[in-house]
Amino acid sequence: MTRILFVLTSHNQLGDTGQATGFWLEELAAPYYAFTDAGAEITLASPKGGLPPLDPKSDDPSAQTEATRRFKADRAANEELSRTAKLDSISSKDFDAVFYPGGHGPLWDLVDNDASIRLIEEFWNSNKPVSAVCHAPISLVNAKDKSGVHIVKGREVTGFTNSEEDAIGLTKIVPLLVEDTMISRGAKYSKGSDWESHTCQDDNLITGQNPSSSEAVANLVLAALK
Repeated sequence: MTRILFVLTSHNQLGDTGQATGFWLEELAAPYYAFTDAGAEITLASPKGGLPPLDPKSDDPSAQTEATRRFKADRAANEELSRTAKLDSISSKDFDAVFYPGGHGPLWDLVDNDASIRLIEEFWNSNKPVSAVCHAPISLVNAKDKSGVHIVKGREVTGFTNSEEDAIGLTKIVPLLVEDTMISRGAKYSKGSDWESHTCQDDNLITGQNPSSSEAVANLVLAALK
């Protein structure tokens, strides 16, 4: 059976705004069912373990999709979510691929998390798919290959755009902009229209631009695993 690790954020504060943040529900739910409906087994993990914080904006009625409604009604899935494994207890050897859902949380707690970087490097160096969507590609920027080169350098990637961040008024709130950081790392960053699905695949590196891209990223991972 194919086994896929999901890494979610544990960070729940949007800078010093007093607003809550966390993971984005669609970016968990759509890939979760793309993978499980294909017969894969999923393990959820986060830096702190336990129930990761949900970005309340992603729980707004206007943000709901068929996948989010299915997830919210799925008792077993919510039970899994309530007890994510602690990230530093995870071994990449137990999984065939890793997927990072976005939300703003990863900009704070996954970009420089040692356990996360170690796992990404292990997956990458074992030729296993490494995937992320929306803000979560920021988790990839400090991981390096066996020769010490950043894995995103010279590779085709995408992620939440500067214009999308600007549209939601958070450009000056977030600690890092995904687009700028990818370009500064030497990545071949590309983007589609704001809020439209756009994905990139460069060997085993698979990224998506925004929530609309999350299921497409999962499908690319499934194809790579075949």
